Amino acid sequence: MRTRNAALVGALCVGLSVALTACGGGGEDPDAGTNGVGKLDPVKIQDQARSAARTAPAVHLSGSVVSQGRTYKIDMRLKRDGGTGQVSSDATTFSLLRVGDELYLKAPAAFWSHGDGAGAKPSSSTVPKGDSAAAAGKLEKKYVKVPSGDPSYQKLKGFTDKDVLLDGLIGLHGKLARGEHGTVGGTRTIRVSGAGGSGGTLDVSLTGTPYPLRVQRAGGAGQLELADWGKDFALAVPAKGETVDYGKAIPTGG
Repeated sequence: MRTRNAALVGALCVGLSVALTACGGGGEDPDAGTNGVGKLDPVKIQDQARSAARTAPAVHLSGSVVSQGRTYKIDMRLKRDGGTGQVSSDATTFSLLRVGDELYLKAPAAFWSHGDGAGAKPSSSTVPKGDSAAAAGKLEKKYVKVPSGDPSYQKLKGFTDKDVLLDGLIGLHGKLARGEHGTVGGTRTIRVSGAGGSGGTLDVSLTGTPYPLRVQRAGGAGQLELADWGKDFALAVPAKGETVDYGKAIPTGG
């Protein structure tokens, strides 16, 4: 009788295997078939994600960042020797292109007349004087080369610097904890949170290289998604007809 009952229980387990992963209360291993990062200590998960980001040759970063009470939307493609894309706020949108140390800015006329309200416009010493509306009109829809000595150069360059931008985004604050498994863009992920979530969260790929795929910044300071890791893209200095040197081509007046 006991043998027969054992056989019936075994058959029942097989019959229910589609709905239940095991009889007796077990569960499917959420890390089965993954790169194994999901089983690591949360500090090691963050470290591996940061290391993967640093060594990757390229990435596409998009989302929002809150800084000094203003929200900026970012859509940038970055690699080791430069980057290209757009930065938008409620006031304006401008495009950035960096090839090596050469940095170019393209913006609407209103940007050159009034700036974006956050100090991103090149300094008054290099912006054309005199008839500002006419000067701004000449700069519109043109790539303007930003001199490396201009106070805005480093700030604008930061949007195009892969390592600087990612190092500032990936670090979480507070005690780290390993969170739930999930998906980002169809890729399986493990989440790491800082300070119970108030210190930010990081979703790391469980497929292949443990790249960071989504970052929620501490204090509600924005969310960004990172994709196309390692996917190269072309970078080239703009053609002569697409550029304006506002230090030479535009009269500065007095």
